[in-house]
Amino acid sequence: MTDKHEHNHDEESYITLVDEEGNEALHQILFTFESDDFGKKYVILFPVSAEDEDEDENVELQAYSYEESNDEMSGALHPIETEEEWDMVEEVLGTFIQDENM
Repeated sequence: MTDKHEHNHDEESYITLVDEEGNEALHQILFTFESDDFGKKYVILFPVSAEDEDEDENVELQAYSYEESNDEMSGALHPIETEEEWDMVEEVLGTFIQDENM
């Protein structure tokens, strides 16, 4: 399964995900990074609708590998498929959260 995404560089750090049924959901891009080990780019997303929830609520972040199109305004998101990739993404996310809390 490949989700499609679109984003506008003028609208800083936001992306609209469109699922297979055509439903749209706005997400904030927390950060992107590249992995030399896997030869891919990754993005960590935060659902904008979660900003209205209580701070005590757990928010489900989403992570994808991605490919941008030539115009850099759209592209394709791909699910992370292996345990090794998930371990690497979780480690990077843990470092990001730790750095943010300092």
